[in-house]
Amino acid sequence: MRKAKPVSLIFIIAATALVIASSLTVSRVRAQQPASVTLQQGSINSQGLYAIRNARIVTVSGPVIEAGTIVVRDGKIEAVGASVNVPAGAEVLDARGLSVYPGMIDLGTALGLVEIETGAPGTVDLTEIGDMNPNAQAIFGINPHSAHVTVTRANGITSVLSLPRGGIISGQAALINLDGTTPREMALQPQAALVITFPRASAGGRREFASTPETIASNLNEAITTRDRQIEQLRKLVRDAEAYGKAQEAYARDKTLPRPDQNVVLAALAPYARGERPVIIRADRETEIRAAIRFADEMRLQRPIILGGNDAWKITTFLRDRNISVILTGVLDLPNREDDYYDQLYSNAARLQQAGVRFCISTGDTGANVRDLPFHAGMAAAFGLPREEALKAVTLYPAQIIGAADRLGSIEPGKLANLVITDGDLLEARTHVRYLFIAGRNVPLTNRQTELYEQFKDRR
Repeated sequence: MRKAKPVSLIFIIAATALVIASSLTVSRVRAQQPASVTLQQGSINSQGLYAIRNARIVTVSGPVIEAGTIVVRDGKIEAVGASVNVPAGAEVLDARGLSVYPGMIDLGTALGLVEIETGAPGTVDLTEIGDMNPNAQAIFGINPHSAHVTVTRANGITSVLSLPRGGIISGQAALINLDGTTPREMALQPQAALVITFPRASAGGRREFASTPETIASNLNEAITTRDRQIEQLRKLVRDAEAYGKAQEAYARDKTLPRPDQNVVLAALAPYARGERPVIIRADRETEIRAAIRFADEMRLQRPIILGGNDAWKITTFLRDRNISVILTGVLDLPNREDDYYDQLYSNAARLQQAGVRFCISTGDTGANVRDLPFHAGMAAAFGLPREEALKAVTLYPAQIIGAADRLGSIEPGKLANLVITDGDLLEARTHVRYLFIAGRNVPLTNRQTELYEQFKDRR
């Protein structure tokens, strides 16, 4: 047999040096690039530090970033852009093929105040006894463990305004994030706005068609008298609250003055009577909207907001000239009148946008169907509202209307990290939410509906 040739010592040394050099190069490259960790739904980073890479970022307030990075630290967006470095210690999500949107906001709900609306009165904390309840605060009635909370956020809604109902002054609405174990932990603005249901005159509707003309006239006159009396009661209470606030301020400056009597109703109403906080007024018909705005002007109520607004398309110039915001709650509803066009409410948002009226879109739901908010916006987009505007109508615009645009509504450094990561267009029914962040927390997407699916999917 032929003997193997001895390997030269120089070759061995050269080969060893090459291996060592290659190892050092690989080690240096690995040291420069953070390890890509697959982010699990609901996983918590002990440092509160996350990085979402290679994502299509829909900032809403600026241009779309086709392949960018978002860094989340301590609940807020630290950086966003196409060339953002991933900090050491961050839990990394490679979102290639996915899109990131700001969380959606619904300003017309009663989420957390109602669990089972019919048949279980103990699960409803929506109204107070009496007509004038400015001291009633929705934040104290919020149920953070409601099944509606987890179902709603799983569809990309991260914040809602929960409004009390009933009476003329229903109470104070609370702007909340849909994550937390206590109402105060969820609260973004515990006293975000005062809710007023503007008095209206109704003669009884369709049932009166069978009545005599005299009966109809009598009922209408009675309804008008009742409405006028309620408006006068409201006017007097607002004036009393303004006077009460001035008396308290005078006493705070000069203790020699007689101390005003304490009144929880007037004390709660005073900041709104002084124009320090927004007032939301429920009104749908044209005459009600006009009357509500005239009342707000008379009482010098700042930032009045119309909730409902089904007839807002009829008075766009009136609304625009007075800088009135509208929360549309009837996008998916049928027309109010039999002779209206079928798409009148579908196209309401588009008409407001074309006229330059500030608006946003809401479900107007008590809880169970708030999850359908993207479909309301999608319907408005299908009937004339530009798609970019439809997205803003459920993200940036509601944040601006309620005075929270410095924290919510778009993807910008310094804002709360309320982020929705999807596999498609946020307003499309076929799109799935893959990850969800609320105030920088990676929130699990499990909910009552997914639990029922897992429980019954294998039954035969």
